[in-house]
Amino acid sequence: MRLSTKATMITSAALWGGCLFVVGMANWLRPTYGVDFLQMVGSVWPGYHPSHTLASVLTGAVYGAVDGAIGGYLFAAIYDLIAIRRHAGPVA
Repeated sequence: MRLSTKATMITSAALWGGCLFVVGMANWLRPTYGVDFLQMVGSVWPGYHPSHTLASVLTGAVYGAVDGAIGGYLFAAIYDLIAIRRHAGPVA
């Protein structure tokens, strides 16, 4: 069985981007919520600095969607590669 690379990319982008959006909005409304999580994510993504602004929330959501799409593509591609080799049997 193979995974749809496109569907996995879209799903991962929506989930990870949505997660960052929800945590960012919660942090925007209640500044003590998710601070450590947003700082950890901000340490990985260049140009993203978590602050209590709507622009920061949207930037985090976009970064999350792009990151999720890349991760989803890599997951589906590696899964398909392993599934094809396993189905084909041992390589002589």
